[in-house]
Amino acid sequence: MPIHYNGMQFAGSESCIPCHQDVYKNHILTAHFNTSAVATAENLKGSFEGSEHEVELIDGNAKIVKDGEYFFQTISSKTSGELLDKNQLDLVIGSGVKGQSYLSFKGDSLFQLQVSYFTLIDDFINSPGYPNYRYSRAVTDNCVKCHVTFAKNKNPKGNTNIYDRNSFMLGIDCERCHGPLKKHVDFRTGNLSQTTIDPVVHIDSLSRQLKMDNCVQCHSGLRAIQIKENPFSFVVGDRLDEYAKNYNFGRPQAQLDVHGNQYGLLKSSECFKNSEELICTTCHNPHKKQRGNTDHFNSKCVECHNSPKDLHINLDYETAKLNNCISCHMPLFPSQTMKVKLEDDAEETSVDIRTHLIGIYVDQVFQNDKK
Repeated sequence: MPIHYNGMQFAGSESCIPCHQDVYKNHILTAHFNTSAVATAENLKGSFEGSEHEVELIDGNAKIVKDGEYFFQTISSKTSGELLDKNQLDLVIGSGVKGQSYLSFKGDSLFQLQVSYFTLIDDFINSPGYPNYRYSRAVTDNCVKCHVTFAKNKNPKGNTNIYDRNSFMLGIDCERCHGPLKKHVDFRTGNLSQTTIDPVVHIDSLSRQLKMDNCVQCHSGLRAIQIKENPFSFVVGDRLDEYAKNYNFGRPQAQLDVHGNQYGLLKSSECFKNSEELICTTCHNPHKKQRGNTDHFNSKCVECHNSPKDLHINLDYETAKLNNCISCHMPLFPSQTMKVKLEDDAEETSVDIRTHLIGIYVDQVFQNDKK
């Protein structure tokens, strides 16, 4: 297992099973855990057969093919069919809830490939933000840090795409949120005799902000302003703002995009401002698969707003419609950063994301000063 930049060694999430078996079984079903993996048939979505699954570019046709036990992206000439480019799919990024992208190593350099899978249409598309011609994007720490638990960049600042390939810990697993746990495991198994204190950070003992910083490292937008060290240096218990800030730090809430900056939106909400305890894990249990469980999330609203009918007494609402708080107070919005192009000449299509700016909306307009 790799060693973190702070000198602490990772243990691997499977070492948690003997003491936390139920938590582990639930966690491996989450989108967090499955947000990156080795590119195998088991982990890849979509069909790879037939020309209908090709992505047409100006200078070729791109598709994903299986060759033996491995998968490759090929780009062939549109006129002669000659093979112009072939890259192995090494890693798959994304659980498949909205889509998947593919990363490929060239030596120790990591690149994102041209083709991505889009769940909404169950087919392949030109990767979001890519031009309509052959292209590959260098992948740095700021790209992968929200999809892997750890990766050691050959540059101490993490701003190159050159990695120690053996250092990758795929998925967001136990040690991304609890820190490197080798000493904790050794303590619990009797192999660490130098101390009588378990060397693990107890998250429940942290301040409100430090608890949230564990989530904020990935859910506050692109934290591209690196203040010290590199994007993987932060561990639970540290103050995140001492390491990095969001590139749109200080922008008004209305300009924050629904994709990525859930923290900025939540922090702008009256629910957050009027509570001393509301944090991300008030509503989200990172150990469980909760996506689509509207009853669970609505029940969290009712814990504070325990009489929804009284809150809507002057409005013409049927009582039966008062059971789905998030549909009205956290509606879906089209992301301005997460867009895909589904056809050659079509405009980009935004992916709808549920906003974390909790509030009162009328016709999808946030009523900032209306109560």
